[in-house]
Amino acid sequence: MRYMFLVCLMSLLLSPLAHAAVDINTASQAELESLNGIGPAKAQAIIEYRKKNGGFKTVEELDQVPGIGQATFAGLKKDISVGGKKNTPAESTKADKSIEKKKP
Repeated sequence: MRYMFLVCLMSLLLSPLAHAAVDINTASQAELESLNGIGPAKAQAIIEYRKKNGGFKTVEELDQVPGIGQATFAGLKKDISVGGKKNTPAESTKADKSIEKKKP
């Protein structure tokens, strides 16, 4: 009986970790490959893109990586983040407008 309780308790405690978004700016090759639709070649392309371009500013930028099309991105967007925060187009637009207001 204790064993069943411990198993249930561990499942509840660890379930949020299983659904944590993968930060595409810091993820290792293996972490990227854990994403649905990302194999070794696409993971390497993501790593090369972020090295060449200084990282991703938004998750939407992932579709600029060779081999990542709209369908792949659509399947990934709920599982990825940039800087620990999932970026949505609405958030990006708000940030852009606040920057424009601050310019002299």
